[in-house]
Amino acid sequence: MLIIPAIDLKDGCVVRFVQGKKDMKVYSHSPLKAARHWISQGAKLLHIVDLDGAFSGAQKNLAIVKEIAQGVSVPVEVGGGLRSMGSIKALVDAGVARVILGTKAVQDKVFLTNARKKFKDKIIVSIDGKQDEVLIKGWRSAQKKIDIISFARALKDMGFTEVIYTDTLKDGTLTGPNIKGIKKLLKETDLKVIASGGIASLNDIRKLKKIEKDGVNGVIIGKALYEGKFTLKEALKLA
Repeated sequence: MLIIPAIDLKDGCVVRFVQGKKDMKVYSHSPLKAARHWISQGAKLLHIVDLDGAFSGAQKNLAIVKEIAQGVSVPVEVGGGLRSMGSIKALVDAGVARVILGTKAVQDKVFLTNARKKFKDKIIVSIDGKQDEVLIKGWRSAQKKIDIISFARALKDMGFTEVIYTDTLKDGTLTGPNIKGIKKLLKETDLKVIASGGIASLNDIRKLKKIEKDGVNGVIIGKALYEGKFTLKEALKLA
């Protein structure tokens, strides 16, 4: 099970929000330095989100992402505001290993099909949920008539084998992951899942480790690491 540190970018800084919309806190003014720190602690993959892009619908931190992708020794995956083939290509050309699609994947099946055909395994979809609803546009609105399980099944039908799943009500709250929701997604879709949202302690990682055999491939951790609830080395040892 991969332990994946999160680097959320806003206004050129590394930040964290609570539930993606409130109580922003700045943790670093140097994203590259933050990335290299996590790698020095043993990270094998970095999860980067362009929050400016997610909120606006257009890439805003490409230069920083490029600097990180070309300045570190491990793969990076990047999401946030990616709504065109050109934006995906720009990230791939910049050295990004995997591009995360959210809003556009939900809204435009033809686009998603074409993106996967062109970029293949460099595309992964993030399912951002609130209760049973799929959220879009920086988690600021729900996509009507699309629930998490139905969307996930549609992705599997398209050939996807793995998704990122974020419980947006848990994100940044340090209240523990939505184990029930993760188990439901695993059971009803047979997809592999990278879990995100709410990790607060090493015990949370133990809980996810117990269902690794069911398809939990990794866990994205943000606030808990930045707040020093445990170290990345400790998390990696458990995983």
